[in-house]
Amino acid sequence: MQVRNSVKALHIPFVLLIVSLFGQNMVAASRAKYAGEFMAIGVGGRALGLGGAYVALANDATAGYWNPAGLSSLMYPQISLMHDERFAGLVNYDYGSVAVPTGTQSTIAISAIRLGVDNIPNTQNAGVDANGNPLPPDQWQNFVAIDPNRVTYFNAADWALYVSYARRANESFSYGANVKLIRRELGEASATGIGVDIAARYFLTEKIAFGANFQDVTTTLVAWNTGTNEFISPTLKVGSAYFVDAFGGRFAPAADVDVRFEGRKSASNAHLGKLSFDFHSGLEFDYQNVFALRTGYSDIGSLNFGAGIHLPKFDIDYSFAKFNNADQLGNTHRISLTFTLQAEQFARSSE
Repeated sequence: MQVRNSVKALHIPFVLLIVSLFGQNMVAASRAKYAGEFMAIGVGGRALGLGGAYVALANDATAGYWNPAGLSSLMYPQISLMHDERFAGLVNYDYGSVAVPTGTQSTIAISAIRLGVDNIPNTQNAGVDANGNPLPPDQWQNFVAIDPNRVTYFNAADWALYVSYARRANESFSYGANVKLIRRELGEASATGIGVDIAARYFLTEKIAFGANFQDVTTTLVAWNTGTNEFISPTLKVGSAYFVDAFGGRFAPAADVDVRFEGRKSASNAHLGKLSFDFHSGLEFDYQNVFALRTGYSDIGSLNFGAGIHLPKFDIDYSFAKFNNADQLGNTHRISLTFTLQAEQFARSSE
């Protein structure tokens, strides 16, 4: 279980690490089971402070990632940004989104995610023998030293671009969808894929909400220029939230479960045959739309805390994730910013 937590907390695709250590020839040996793992990290300080229990709560620009149906709640355009660094800046994770209400019931959004390790040294052709002569990669038995002038550098990065659409059918029900373009780059190797998500959000009452996001619903093909193909299996994210007014503010407990169909077995919180289940839970207290306090527990075993400040047209959200094996992975701090163009000329049309 400790190994599983380490891998999921890093959320670096397995093939990325292998390529970094042993060269690009290992691309052909990559497995599809975790091909889309970089898209499971999560975005936004608010959602991450809740341990990722956000499918039913999503109502801002980050909903394009968590539940595109939640974009229908926006009354004004929003811009959301997040940057995360791990291991002294070795791993960079960036996210940005723009959401714009259109007409009386619809919203469109564009979101982008990048997870990357940049400037990885490639020493395959940099070895020299005792006389300082260059060594071919297949003659390392005569290796003596590395010639710094022969070291080259490459990047290993995963990209996802989401184009989202949401529409409110009535006061209780909204639906949405994503079309996402996936791009993976590992030195000279690269891959491209296109996936589809469909989602819905339903308010049973004013205080009870349900959400669902069926990611990669048709199974997403990621094709490498090396001839290797990967398939990202569907993931069904379902969740609920309950709203309670107390102490001058609003409490919002939430719970989510990720249902996967790729047979992760012991690498999940629970499993039944090829089905696997990962759980998230969170609690938010928002005081009069001035500040918010949050806590949550994620599927990778991290205890999360968070806080948010609501300023005019501007939100700042912070999250802290404490891992059980923090001595290996380190704890994670994330800050996200959300700008709301709250002006009459940008308001959703009422006609």
